Amino acid sequence: MPDAEAEARRDGESRSTVYIETYGCQMNLADSELIAGVLTRNGFRTVDDPGRADVVLLNTCAIREHAEQRVAQRVRHLIATRGAGGRVRIGLAGCMAQHHRERLLERIPGLDFVVGPDGYRRLPELLDSGAPDSEVRLDRRETYEGVAPVRGKGVRAWLTIMRGCNRFCTFCVVPYVRGRERSLPADVLVAEAHAIAAQGFREIVLLGQTVNAYHHEDCDFGDLLRRMNGVEGIDRIRFTSPHPADMDESTIEAMRECRKVSPYLHLPVQSGSDRILAAMDRGHTVAEYLDLVARLRRAVPALALSTDIIVGYPGETDDDFQATAALMERVNYDHAFLFKYSKRSGTRAEKLADTVDEDEKGRRLQQLIVAQELRAGRINRGLVGTRAEVLVESSAKRQPGWLAGKDPRFKTVVFEPDAATVGRIAHVRIESAGPHTLLGREVPAV
Repeated sequence: MPDAEAEARRDGESRSTVYIETYGCQMNLADSELIAGVLTRNGFRTVDDPGRADVVLLNTCAIREHAEQRVAQRVRHLIATRGAGGRVRIGLAGCMAQHHRERLLERIPGLDFVVGPDGYRRLPELLDSGAPDSEVRLDRRETYEGVAPVRGKGVRAWLTIMRGCNRFCTFCVVPYVRGRERSLPADVLVAEAHAIAAQGFREIVLLGQTVNAYHHEDCDFGDLLRRMNGVEGIDRIRFTSPHPADMDESTIEAMRECRKVSPYLHLPVQSGSDRILAAMDRGHTVAEYLDLVARLRRAVPALALSTDIIVGYPGETDDDFQATAALMERVNYDHAFLFKYSKRSGTRAEKLADTVDEDEKGRRLQQLIVAQELRAGRINRGLVGTRAEVLVESSAKRQPGWLAGKDPRFKTVVFEPDAATVGRIAHVRIESAGPHTLLGREVPAV
C-alpha cells in the first residue's frame, strides 16, 4: 500500500479487525508484535477476541511435529465454526506456513491465506484479497527495519536483532523456514531500545535464531551488549538463544562488564556425546562446550545456565545417552528443556532411520527429567537465606496478596510484599525453594 494511503487509513478510516494467535518461541511472540505493527500502520485494528474479528491469523511454529498438529486442529476448528456466511477470513503465518507453503491451501480447504516470516509487509494486500493467496518467498534483505512493533503490557519487551540462521543442524528446520542470517544496524536497535524504555518496559530480551552471531559492519554482539547497557530506563538485558560455537570472548567480556546484562544464559547443547554432536553437525565437541562453560563461569561467577537436550536422535546408543546424563550433572544446569527426537520433513536428518523406539525415548526422557528436577531443587535450596532483587511482573496466581517476578538469574520468585508494586524492583529474602520457584518475603533495601 502506498504511504499516502496508509497515512489516510491512520487518520481515521478503519479496515478489518484482526485477531492474532501465537504458537511457539519468543521469536514468534516478537513476530506477532511485528505483524500487529504492519497491520495497524495500514489501518487494521487488532482485537483480543476471535469472536470480534474479521480476520483470524495464527502465527505458527514448525520446530516440532506436535506443534504443527495443534495448529492444524485449531485452524480446521476455526474454519468449521465460522458460520455459513464464511465472512471471517482465516490464515496461517510464520514457520509452519513457510515449511509447507502453498500446500497448506490445498490440504486445508477453507484456509484463506498463507504468509511466511519474510512476507509480513504483504499482509494488508493478502487480507484484502478475495481469493486464497500466499506469500512465502524468503528474502535475504528483509529485516523489517522501519516497522514499529505493537507491544503489549508488561515489564519485558522483545527486540529482534537478527533474523535467519546459517547453522543447519541436521535435526532443525529453522534455516529452511527463516532463511539466512541478517542483522539490523546497531544504531537502529539502540534507538528502538530507547523507545522501549520510554514505553515503560524495564527488561529487554534480544532475540535471534543464533543471537550471538549478530554482526553489522564493525559492531559484533559483545559491542551491541555494551551499547544496550547504556540505555537509561532499562534495568535488565537478556538474550536468547546463543549457539555455543558463536560464543566469543567479546560476548563473554561484555557479560562480565555490563551491569545490566543478567547472569543467566540459555546455552543449548542437545547431547553429551561427541559422536551424536558430530552427527547433528553442531560445530563443537563436549570438551569445547565444557571449556566454554568454565570460561563463562570465571567471567560471571553467579551465572545460571539452562540448556536444550534431545534424546533418541538416530544412532543414539545407551552409552551416548549416559554421556548426556553425565554432562548435565557435570554442568549442573539450573533448568533444562528436554525433548524426544522427532523427524522433521525438509531437514538433513529426515532420511535417517529411527533407531530408538518411542518407549525407549520416553524412558530416557523421564530419567533426565527426574534428575533435572532433583538438580534444580538442590541449586534453588542453596539460595535460601540470600537476598534477591526481583523485577515484579504480576500478582501471584496461588497466593492471594502475594506478588511474583524474576530475579537476575531468571528464577521465578513468589513473595509476600510490603511496599512492592508491579513494574518495580523489590528486595526479597528467600525463605524456601522448590525446583521451579523461590518463595520469600520483601525486606528493606540494604
